[in-house]
Amino acid sequence: MNRDVILEAAAQIFSQKGYHGTSMQDIAEAVNLQKASLYYHIHSKQELLVDVLDQTLEMLIEHMKQVMGLNLPPDEKLRQAMCTYLQSMLEHRDLAVVLLLEHRSLEPDLKSRHIPHRDRFERLWRDLIQEGLDQGYFCCTDPATSSRALLGVMNWTITWYRPDGELTPEEIADQFAGLFLNGLLAR
Repeated sequence: MNRDVILEAAAQIFSQKGYHGTSMQDIAEAVNLQKASLYYHIHSKQELLVDVLDQTLEMLIEHMKQVMGLNLPPDEKLRQAMCTYLQSMLEHRDLAVVLLLEHRSLEPDLKSRHIPHRDRFERLWRDLIQEGLDQGYFCCTDPATSSRALLGVMNWTITWYRPDGELTPEEIADQFAGLFLNGLLAR
């Protein structure tokens, strides 16, 4: 049994049942192990949760770093970052749901371990907005608030997006980018 298989199963069950509604027995059954055998690989449900959260953030940070390395003007880079982020979140929906909704279930010691990963991810978005400010592409008074607003809009997508819906993740990202970059006012 491989730890990644256990993490994937845990993410799927946490996503469906919620962290508190999931038992270690549920996870053991999903990976065809006895509960006692699962504890050979994992120490606790909390450990599973923080590992799923951190693994998800590492994937998203890696995708964001790739976009940040592109030789594009900040507005196009932001559009590309939004598209990449939404695609990642919607392709890995179980991971996204756990990341966005279950982080509050972490106990204080693991929460303090997890928060620097979350902050690192948010900092990449702030840096991208700051780059646009520095180059005269964007105008906002606080890149931190702007990046949180942008992430909030995109994060909520996991609650309403349907793969068989009218818009693809790319089209949604493009509409969000247009709204964020141009606003609602007719010019």
